[in-house]
Amino acid sequence: MAATATKASNHGNKDESSNSKSDVFSGAKWFDVLENHAMSGTAHIILIACMKKTVNRLVVAGALCLLASCVSAPPSAPGIGQPVSWAELPGWRDDALAQAWPALQGSCQKMSARDARWSELCADAALFPAPDDDTARAFFETRFVAHAVSGNNGNADGLITGYYEPLLHGSRVKTRRFRYPLYGRPDDLVVVDLGELYPELQGKRYRGRLNSNRVVPYYSRSEISNGKRPPDEAVLAWVDDPVALFFLEIQGSGRIRLPDGKLLHVGYADQNGHPYVAIGRTLVDSGAMKLEEATMPAIRAWLKANPEKAQAVLNSNPSYVFFTLREPDSSGPLGALNVPLLPERSIAVDPGFIPLGSPVWFDTSLPGNSDARPYRRLVFAQDTGGAIRGPVRADLFLGFGENAERIAGAMRQRGKLYVLLPAARTLN
Repeated sequence: MAATATKASNHGNKDESSNSKSDVFSGAKWFDVLENHAMSGTAHIILIACMKKTVNRLVVAGALCLLASCVSAPPSAPGIGQPVSWAELPGWRDDALAQAWPALQGSCQKMSARDARWSELCADAALFPAPDDDTARAFFETRFVAHAVSGNNGNADGLITGYYEPLLHGSRVKTRRFRYPLYGRPDDLVVVDLGELYPELQGKRYRGRLNSNRVVPYYSRSEISNGKRPPDEAVLAWVDDPVALFFLEIQGSGRIRLPDGKLLHVGYADQNGHPYVAIGRTLVDSGAMKLEEATMPAIRAWLKANPEKAQAVLNSNPSYVFFTLREPDSSGPLGALNVPLLPERSIAVDPGFIPLGSPVWFDTSLPGNSDARPYRRLVFAQDTGGAIRGPVRADLFLGFGENAERIAGAMRQRGKLYVLLPAARTLN
């Protein structure tokens, strides 16, 4: 669950209509002045006629300009737009779509019970347990319709970032080296489903803690780091690096290598209810680094080089994530859809714009490509994140290992998204 990211309105129409009104008014004044002069004869009549024609042209031009400004099409609303043909998806014919089939099967685990259209198409997908690329492509083309996604003012480009499973070093017991706690979900964290109280707030939840008979905000990161922490019984493991622990929270899942070589697999359990604030933005706003420099490796290097300031920077993000232990043989970390995430086939999105579970055609690039080669593939919206906000905004899950960490840490690309929605079936 990762990363961070706002446009101005278009005042062109307003400027055009203002200029048109000004031109018409200037012509009328000129005509009035001419009539006040002592003029006679044919020359006067011809001149007045010419001026009237000029004014009439200006009035008509102004009216047309005003009319054009009134009927000009407004920018399309942000989000899922009109259908597009498969030929309009850049690189659609080149992807190995059979590799995306397990991600479709993952979405089907949850979507079949939520949407009748998915129930039908997932039943058909089950008939092809291991299709080849051509069969998979034919299935998607017949059972889904592609839609372009646009941002504010119809902008098709958005921000694409990456996340991964980090590896930390830790212990099940606290030692001099391993002294930074990785917390499970604390017992005093309560979640209030506001939709049960107020129907208009359906889907909204409030996280807090009980104080006598009142629900108050749960402790912020600063409060937790300064003593308002859960009890040691809530600790799942102790790690040796507080910065690595912080970035584990941002990623949402990871692994901890114990002294005996065994691995603990941990995943997101809950959050303290405070909003996510990107510490990269904190460093940029303070002048510590420039916006284009605020990559994950650069931020980690700055925190390591400024240990006396590091905790204050970390505390600028009040959000705090709690974890749970995962089964070591699980096929991958669970995303918000509660299905395993597949490297380079699962993304985190803003579910307010892109429905969870949906296939998404991904058109972007990877960092470090000097020739800017495109990176295009079918992925699935199976996760969310505190920093993933807006329609054309996605976070690509890159898996586990040093290569995944390297790419995710530097990934801050521009890209386009196309959402695939279930097609309506035609009854013959």
